[in-house]
Amino acid sequence: MIDFLFPKLHKEGYRFLAIAAVITFVLLLISKFLGSIAFIITIWIYYFFRDPERFSIKNDNYLISPADGIVSQIIEVNGPADLGLESKKFTRVSIFMNIFNCHVNRSPLSGKITQVLYKAGKYLNASLDKASEDNEKNYVKITNSNGGEIVLVQIAGLIARRIVCEVKEDEEIKQGEKFGIIRFGSRVDLYFDNYEIMVKKNQKTVSGETLIAKKI
Repeated sequence: MIDFLFPKLHKEGYRFLAIAAVITFVLLLISKFLGSIAFIITIWIYYFFRDPERFSIKNDNYLISPADGIVSQIIEVNGPADLGLESKKFTRVSIFMNIFNCHVNRSPLSGKITQVLYKAGKYLNASLDKASEDNEKNYVKITNSNGGEIVLVQIAGLIARRIVCEVKEDEEIKQGEKFGIIRFGSRVDLYFDNYEIMVKKNQKTVSGETLIAKKI
């Protein structure tokens, strides 16, 4: 119960929480009404940056969800041109994170980080299809021990202005391990092939736990 009410805070949240707390204190001295509103916002900031423990299946025959949110799209597409994969077919699962979801991103499988690429862009609503092409984004390509590849794309949303990627090329990563966070409403796209889809559109997902696909 204590962990539910007071979850661990991601390191990206400390600065924002401290700023919100100071503003709340100042506003309480001026107005109880304004101070109360600021207090509610401070609580929201705390929960936005929550970093709860997650329990992954630890089986790379499955891909697990990289994000909390809702499956907004499942589609067959060419791979990202920015990574030179435009001639290869992938299944793309898009997960939209609203401002109330936990925004910590986790790896769908174990492997080696073979490419990380940041690309500046727009800040369209992350639920729109064209957000995958136009918005600010960060690509993370992971290669597993069998040579299979997946691509994760952290996409900034309408409110988000900061993508944080915590991994670098040539690093090893475990299934369910954290690789980044996006601040204030966003989306994660997962590209893969040779896996059978296990989720449906509009299904809720839990980062590090929900099974997205099973190896064929």
